[in-house]
Amino acid sequence: MTSEYILYEVDEPIATITLNRPKALNALTQPMWRALEEAFKKAEADEAVRVVVLKGAGRSFCAGYDLTEDSGIDTMAGWSRFLAKDVNTTMTIWNLEKPVIASVQGHCLAAGFEVALACDLTVAAEGSSFGEPEVRFGDGPVTLLMPWVIGMKKTKELLYTGDSVSAEKAEQLGIVNRVVPADELEEATQALALQIALVPLEVMRLTKTPINRTYEIMGLNEALKTNIELRAAQYVADIPELAEFSRITKEEGLKAALRWRENRYA
Repeated sequence: MTSEYILYEVDEPIATITLNRPKALNALTQPMWRALEEAFKKAEADEAVRVVVLKGAGRSFCAGYDLTEDSGIDTMAGWSRFLAKDVNTTMTIWNLEKPVIASVQGHCLAAGFEVALACDLTVAAEGSSFGEPEVRFGDGPVTLLMPWVIGMKKTKELLYTGDSVSAEKAEQLGIVNRVVPADELEEATQALALQIALVPLEVMRLTKTPINRTYEIMGLNEALKTNIELRAAQYVADIPELAEFSRITKEEGLKAALRWRENRYA
């Protein structure tokens, strides 16, 4: 156990990391981000671990950031440093030498979606959904991996509309590798992990690294840095929708703010 809200366990050759805040749909707080990175580094260092499974407790994988958490930041430089830490955690998953499988049910949204995109493979339960709905109140993705996974046209569509897609549509787009009935998710994820674990660890490292290096050569890391800078600028700009969403969250609660967001698109 890495923390109360990030669970870590090993059943050789698989390490399982669980987002364990089910009542909040596993929304990520800053302590959770730091514990999540710690858990992945622990799996990286354990030679008995050949595959890592990332899952969420309860009815959802992860609904994104905890929007009730107040960062207290009001400068572009502060936001840049703040966002860079979370991007580094997400890219710890992307760059892990060992394969990572996301096991997804329910909501896989916003930062949770970005974390799933950073995983090598995703097994999704029927009825799960994927997307970046935060653009609907003036926010946006922090780790912009989507264009690297699904291409430009569909990325623009999802980020311009804030629409979410089903597991089946996500499979068509290349976001998801396999869609299974909800009651078979754990079994299907474990079977895939055990199959991959048969590959010698050094061979896996020498396979994953050049695949990732291909994206680095294409400019992945520079693109992510640019997104951090522009997202930081966005947070100190005067965006009425973002300000109103924050006001409602503070004064009336998150549920009221989410209703306001969705009513704008009703």
